[in-house]
Amino acid sequence: MSDVLAVDAVDLTKTYGALTAVDRLSVRVGPGEVYGVLGPNGAGKTTFLRMLFGLIRPDSGRLSVFGRTWATDGVRALDGVAGFVESPKFYPGLSGLRNLQLLAGLDGGPSRSRIDEVLETVDLRDRARDKVGGYSFGMRQRLGVAASLLRDPKLMVLDEPANGLDPAGIRDMRALVKRLAAGGLTVLLSSHDMGEVEEICDDVAIMRTGKVVYHGSIAALRKQAPEQAHRIRTTDDEHAAHLATIRGLEVEHLDDGLAVRGPQEEIDALVTKVIGEGVALRELALRETPLESLFFMLTETPAGAHR
Repeated sequence: MSDVLAVDAVDLTKTYGALTAVDRLSVRVGPGEVYGVLGPNGAGKTTFLRMLFGLIRPDSGRLSVFGRTWATDGVRALDGVAGFVESPKFYPGLSGLRNLQLLAGLDGGPSRSRIDEVLETVDLRDRARDKVGGYSFGMRQRLGVAASLLRDPKLMVLDEPANGLDPAGIRDMRALVKRLAAGGLTVLLSSHDMGEVEEICDDVAIMRTGKVVYHGSIAALRKQAPEQAHRIRTTDDEHAAHLATIRGLEVEHLDDGLAVRGPQEEIDALVTKVIGEGVALRELALRETPLESLFFMLTETPAGAHR
């Protein structure tokens, strides 16, 4: 495998007047990785992807793709790169197949067999002759992936690929990204969903207001995560809170019920104790996963506090 990084961004900064959209961002994506850029809306994720595609230029810092830069290589910096920023757009009155044929013609004319192959990859071959205007949002997202695959890229860049999808669409998109990665494609995707990134990414950069507040592997991130929190409702929440405190669990009083944080075995023991003392359990649910808790901590506290 090549030692040249798929993406090497160092100290990228982009400002719009008084707004600093990206503040000294550094991201390194190795070939064959599935890398997530994670953060809430407004964190600077899309601005970074726009810089990668050359749609905007950074005010400072450097950015190379497979060792090439816009300054030295111009548009050839995007050789082997495909994807989309925000949602892909197509002619709604034309079929999915015809849209891909038009795009293929603009990009050197991949063969009909290649078009059929990418439609098969994204599970759209049976709907290829239907007009795109009748596609669901998830189908249009998958068609965007198919259009990107026409170039047989080495790096696929996807901006919030599961955003706006229903649960079935999210499942299908995650499965598609996993299939692409399993075939050796490098994938860089942005997301605001920790569950999505945890499920499919190897490494992640977490952003808040333009700054990176964490970068590293998902495995290392898990080690920093707090204990998971459960929502508990009983017929006597005050007594349940007292029993939880005795067991050393962290307790937060909600408008209706409790948020209890601690090791799973202690939560289990608490539930057994509560029921054993004649208090009825009305609700027990996982409030947020440990990584979701850490994500909120990193993105809702001042940037730089967790560097």
